[in-house]
Amino acid sequence: MTDAKNNLLYFFDRPNEPCFMQKGEDKVVFEIPDHYYPDKYKSLSNTLSNRFGNEATKRIPIRNITLPNLEVPMQLPYNDQFSLFVPKHRTMAAKLIDIFMGMRDVEDLQSVCSYCQLRINPYMFNYCLSVAILHRPDTKGLSIPTFAETFPDKFMDSKVFLRAREVSNVVISGSRMPVNVPINYTANTTEPEQRVAYFREDIGINLHHWHWHLVYPFDSADRSIVNKDRRGELFYYMHQQIIGRYNVERMCNGLPQVKPFSDFSAPIEEGYFPKLDSQVASRTWPPRFAGSVFRNLDRTVDQVKIDVRKLFTWRDQFLEAIQKMAIKMPNGRELPLDEVTGIDMLGNLMESSIISPNRGYYGDLHNMGHVFAAYTHDPDHRHLEQFGVMGDSATAMRDPFFYRWHRFVDDVFNIYKEKLTPYSNERLDFPGVRVSSVGIEGARPNTLRTLWQQSTVELGRGLDFTPRGSVLARFTHLQHDEFQYVIEVNNTTGGNLMGTVRIFMAPKVDDNGQPMSFNKQRRLMIELDKFSQALRPGTNTIRRRSVDSSVTIPYERTFRNQSERPGDPGTAGAAEFDFCGCGWPHHMLIPKGTAQGYPVVLFVMISNWNNDRIEQDLVGSCNDAASYCGIRDRKYPDKQAMGYPFDRKMANDAATLSDFLRPNMAVRDCSIQFSDTTVERGQQGLVQTDRRERSCGCKDLTADEIDALIRKPYYYTKCNHKHHIF
Repeated sequence: MTDAKNNLLYFFDRPNEPCFMQKGEDKVVFEIPDHYYPDKYKSLSNTLSNRFGNEATKRIPIRNITLPNLEVPMQLPYNDQFSLFVPKHRTMAAKLIDIFMGMRDVEDLQSVCSYCQLRINPYMFNYCLSVAILHRPDTKGLSIPTFAETFPDKFMDSKVFLRAREVSNVVISGSRMPVNVPINYTANTTEPEQRVAYFREDIGINLHHWHWHLVYPFDSADRSIVNKDRRGELFYYMHQQIIGRYNVERMCNGLPQVKPFSDFSAPIEEGYFPKLDSQVASRTWPPRFAGSVFRNLDRTVDQVKIDVRKLFTWRDQFLEAIQKMAIKMPNGRELPLDEVTGIDMLGNLMESSIISPNRGYYGDLHNMGHVFAAYTHDPDHRHLEQFGVMGDSATAMRDPFFYRWHRFVDDVFNIYKEKLTPYSNERLDFPGVRVSSVGIEGARPNTLRTLWQQSTVELGRGLDFTPRGSVLARFTHLQHDEFQYVIEVNNTTGGNLMGTVRIFMAPKVDDNGQPMSFNKQRRLMIELDKFSQALRPGTNTIRRRSVDSSVTIPYERTFRNQSERPGDPGTAGAAEFDFCGCGWPHHMLIPKGTAQGYPVVLFVMISNWNNDRIEQDLVGSCNDAASYCGIRDRKYPDKQAMGYPFDRKMANDAATLSDFLRPNMAVRDCSIQFSDTTVERGQQGLVQTDRRERSCGCKDLTADEIDALIRKPYYYTKCNHKHHIF
């Protein structure tokens, strides 16, 4: 059974090549029944089997089963784009997921996959198989390759692949040098939005967005796959945090906060030219010109026929529900939007999954906003164009309009949040716990340092019909020096306590350099970490490393290479589940800052763990990025509202953060200083620690020695390498 589970991963190797061709570096071949071959290959089945099988090091016999009805998922043409936002595509994907989930064992799943891989659209096949692997009890231990590794065309400039193919055809695998991906290639400096392209086009951020929607799919006959704990609230909070982070990045780069797109008939000021080519659809992703507008859609090929006015109707019905604090149910009754479950219901209505309480009335507002934006260039399909980047969860965050659309969505949620009763002192204070100070310990006290870093990602798995072997792409991304929080706490109760430490960061001033009211600043509070902490009587000093953030996953998980996975799937030694790929990329934990030092306020709160805790046992090892992703097969590990204590306004709209503080809270003015220099991953000069190795690059050092040394401005290691901390 373990071999059969492992064999499923070969379907992610070179997804455009037929599965009867050699897969993987070990040249594995699926031996499929003759009638599994598509018509164009049937007359050559014996020839093909002999041709690819003779050089194979391993043959995988495919069980001949009674195949299910694949009529619905096969309606999407093989060489078209696939979008979870298009209702027809969601229906087809849900059917295929149900088929994969319904296979009686892994061998049957392997069999139907070999048939589907030759016929089903590769993007949809990859998505549905990934969802099935994530949710089937007999495959949960598999760690699927990252989407960037399988379909790199969704994440980088098409010129990269021309150079990569040239390299792979000329140079043997072991001697191939990485192909460079330019950091700015979609526009020049005359376009103001290009100042934050490093954020929008970051590979790790776009992988996070894709993987989140993989973990939380829209539709399935098995409601348990969709109906996860607080799923609607998590949709709200994850995207709210994205908008908050994006606004901080804009302010660091001298740009105003993003404007919500609330008038659906207004022109879209920002244009976007993605510079991406689709290897499956064999065409360039279409651009959106500045001044484009939402137009009525009549695309028979996608079964999409909808008037723009429908968006206004759905919006107004949302606002009516929030005004009444109740939603209409299909039976005519009203369901109250209470302070505990209201945001979850609104989130499920907004994303319009199968667990929407009233999909027929409240419609498909969020998803169709993506669809309208994705088809501005060809709303009636007269030019035979496919959707733009807003139509794909793997590419949508590249587009400046994504943030305008989600700012509108977040504003709708915020209207509901502002109707809730502000938190009372009893709900904010933790009697007997006093936080005297919080600070950042690094190269300079209370100063965070950022710079550029070059890293590599493996493309070989996704480059079809080229010589096999490793093909690396070198890309440049934002990075920060690692640091640790130091929190001084006094427990005056005389007994042991358990607290929840909540750490946030926000700008000190607004776009115009003026101090912000609490109600404005709270929406820019980005969560950095959350963890439980034992508090002994008296003074406690809490030290917490930035790499242990409950928001992020390390580089090795964002860009994990499947071939380097230790152990067999499902074993204790493997400890890498597919869920591990969900999490904000750690290199984007801290905003860019400025050369002069961007002023921010660091906030810490310690709440009563007895009021926060969720009684449950945890599974697997991927529970460390729960803030944005939840925990696999378990409840969200915090009873408080997501974003607490900043998810509600204060009674006094003019109040400031200092007015909000309680004795169990503290703030510290900090600075984010950006250095416009570039280092390579692993290069001396950027000190980083990994959650598993905690290594600065010199393997001779122990974890304790590293902890001691990183507090110094520079140091000599036992191997005589000199390391500087910026």
